[in-house]
Amino acid sequence: MNKDTRMSDMLHMLLHMGQADEPLTSEVLARSMGTNPAVFRRTMAGLREAGHVVSGKGHGGGWRLARPLSEITLLSVYEALGCPTLFAIGNRSDNPGCLVQKNVNAALADTMKQAEALFLARFGEVTLDTLMPSCRVPLAVHEEGPGGDPAT
Repeated sequence: MNKDTRMSDMLHMLLHMGQADEPLTSEVLARSMGTNPAVFRRTMAGLREAGHVVSGKGHGGGWRLARPLSEITLLSVYEALGCPTLFAIGNRSDNPGCLVQKNVNAALADTMKQAEALFLARFGEVTLDTLMPSCRVPLAVHEEGPGGDPAT
């Protein structure tokens, strides 16, 4: 099963944007994520609607933070991305009359609900400024592959 990396990707981009002195274009940010600008802009739309980022067109345009990283939580980014599924564990549903299946599904549903509540509570406590490295990390680092080799 493929993992949904949008949350990690957007947190990564927001932190780089927090270090930028000027707006960053969709092309630059998309290249650093290994995606195309159209996909990047679609993903950023929710963050713009949530008031975390703004974008400008034309010369000197691009993406920039709309508020300080200290005012953006993991929870608000998660919500801006449409609340991606946290867990990939599902329930069987092929025998709805089976008492064992009902009991297993109830136990899993209750446990997942509790785990999700814990995740969301913790997400609400963490602001992005606490994730910022102590030294500046240039976005150009993404143009190199493993070991410092140019990315392909």
